[in-house]
Amino acid sequence: MESRNQFQVCFSPALYKLYASEEQIVVVTDILRATSSICAAFENGAKAIIPVSSVEEARLMKEQGYIVASERDGNVLDFADFGNCPLNFTKDRVEDKEIVYSTTNGTRSINMAQKYSPVVIGSFLNLSAVSQWLIQQGRSVLILCASWKDRFSLEDSVFAGALSQQLLDSGNYSTICDSAQASLDLWRLARKDLIGYMQKAAQKSRLAAKGLDYCMEYCLTPDSSTIVPIYHEGKIINNQNMEMKSNGS
Repeated sequence: MESRNQFQVCFSPALYKLYASEEQIVVVTDILRATSSICAAFENGAKAIIPVSSVEEARLMKEQGYIVASERDGNVLDFADFGNCPLNFTKDRVEDKEIVYSTTNGTRSINMAQKYSPVVIGSFLNLSAVSQWLIQQGRSVLILCASWKDRFSLEDSVFAGALSQQLLDSGNYSTICDSAQASLDLWRLARKDLIGYMQKAAQKSRLAAKGLDYCMEYCLTPDSSTIVPIYHEGKIINNQNMEMKSNGS
């Protein structure tokens, strides 16, 4: 008997309109590095992340007094306080603060998806937390790979497979999506040596060329966080804080 809840994988934001639906929860993933950085920020006590899609928006919000983390093609923008490495989001920089965030691929995908569906942030850091949270919601799921400038991304697609495997293993989900099946196959190839497998990823080479690949191991370490960042009213917030407020704590 087929499970009630279905999941799909979208390999590129360029394909997102083919999958968009109000009936599903979208998990946006940009493993190297945006969604890993968002998870790191909340682990270090950030109050909220404000994702903006354009450089112009980020610059304007910097002029309004916000702390801004922003890059394009791996280069920190000249007006930004810091860039897109998760190791930049240290406690002294982000604790109890709202951070405006703009990246080449990740924040654009978040803002695209939130127009149609509830959005949560997924990375290897919070892999199991996200899967458990999704299972509790009991809704269909789309895993949206932020990719790189709309092109297929190996690291995002492998993560999609890892999350797909956990959804399948729960017994509450099934899929008839070819992209999901392909991502599952990639995860089964990669999981025994994830860091080694990712040496072939194009984004690894792009980061290495700029001396920025030192965060690879951090981004590829599963389950270092139990936080599920959720997009809510223009900001990404810590789901644990949201639940405390709803319980009157």
